[in-house]
Amino acid sequence: MLSVTPIPAFSDNYIWLLRQDTSQAVCVVDPGDATPVIEWLEREGLELGAVLITHHHPDHTGGLRELITRYSPRVIGPDNPAIDGIDERVGDGDEVRVMGRLFEVFALPGHTLDHIGFFTAGIPPLLFSGDVLFSGGCGRLFEGTPDQMHESLSRLATLPEETLVFAAHEYTQANLAFARAADPDNTDIETAQEECRRARELDRPTLPSTLSRERRINPFLRCDSAGIRQAAAAHGDTDTSLATFTTLRAWKDDF
Repeated sequence: MLSVTPIPAFSDNYIWLLRQDTSQAVCVVDPGDATPVIEWLEREGLELGAVLITHHHPDHTGGLRELITRYSPRVIGPDNPAIDGIDERVGDGDEVRVMGRLFEVFALPGHTLDHIGFFTAGIPPLLFSGDVLFSGGCGRLFEGTPDQMHESLSRLATLPEETLVFAAHEYTQANLAFARAADPDNTDIETAQEECRRARELDRPTLPSTLSRERRINPFLRCDSAGIRQAAAAHGDTDTSLATFTTLRAWKDDF
């Protein structure tokens, strides 16, 4: 059985650790800091067998060199020469087998141009979305365009509703505050805020979310909603789904 464990890093990152109960080797996703990963492995008496990288930002890759030196794991990531240490460079439509599960690679430009996600079908399906799809929100556009990010999110929205979404940051409460402003009549957001408040009071992650939940609470997946278009109209163009997304993203940047 495959389990997924969050390893907190920095102020709000999660390094996701994948483990099969039949193996002593584990996989981590986006190790921006090697120290908490090493501490976890040493405490549990396990080895690092693989690393998945979603994009080149240092808070996702900063621990890679130290982990490679110490454990020599298999490193899988985007075809970006700026990321030192990747030995399997993958792109859209590629498949990789990790921890006994077959993962499909999705190109997800928007936050960065090299951003990819890893999806595995099964019971349940799992999505490692990096900084593209957050619970209640989406990543900033550092390199890509609104069109690219909107297309990336629209693609993820077609995945099975039971998909568990493992985003890379604990941004949920801030995202839901914006979602409440963008979708003020949505009672599912109010319920999600209370659930997240209780989780954080107990120092528990608000992740993973599910895709069905995100379809109900995430304004960036709901750009065709009349209520969202009405709320966003005070901040820009909402004539199309893409225009609404563009307006929402700019509004969120200054929220």
